[in-house]
Amino acid sequence: MCGNNMSAPMPAIVPAARKATAAVIFLHGLGDTGHGWAEAFAGIRSSHIKYICPHAPVMPVTLNMNMAMPSWFNIIGLSPDSQEDESGIKRAAENVKALIEQEVKNGIPSNRIILGGFSQGPISGVNKDISILQCHGDCDPLVPLMFGTLTVEKLKSLVNPANVTFKTYESMMHSSCQQEMMDVKQFIDKLLPPID
Repeated sequence: MCGNNMSAPMPAIVPAARKATAAVIFLHGLGDTGHGWAEAFAGIRSSHIKYICPHAPVMPVTLNMNMAMPSWFNIIGLSPDSQEDESGIKRAAENVKALIEQEVKNGIPSNRIILGGFSQGPISGVNKDISILQCHGDCDPLVPLMFGTLTVEKLKSLVNPANVTFKTYESMMHSSCQQEMMDVKQFIDKLLPPID
């Protein structure tokens, strides 16, 4: 990871097959690493896009009986009114900002960088004109579909609602599926077309 967090290893990266003119930074979910997502993006990649899948630092997670595991921030509970780890979320956002700044230094304009994530991973920005694709399995036992619906409604109140797309996948649990990955590829390719 970048920034002040030296305990996390370097991100898993799927390099562009030619000169990178865009980047996707994708954050994994609780207990995971960036390696599996880098492999998933390698399967749908576009040749001009660099895919960066950082690894969260290992920390105790209250929700999981304080077991230490990769986590972007502490999770206290899953109910909508659970306390949130504001300082941890801010730290994670600073690390993402450092990744973005590094890619800008590498020559990729900030408007050609997409942020994404799975489960705990997504961190939204403040730009009201950003496009958002939110995907959710209709059989997710960890993050019920109701939470996905609440999230998309909250997002629509923060950004231009016409720019928010919510897709559900039949029989998908707390995971990903081929159709979802194809929808993600289509979303990325629409926002980050080749420029040369």
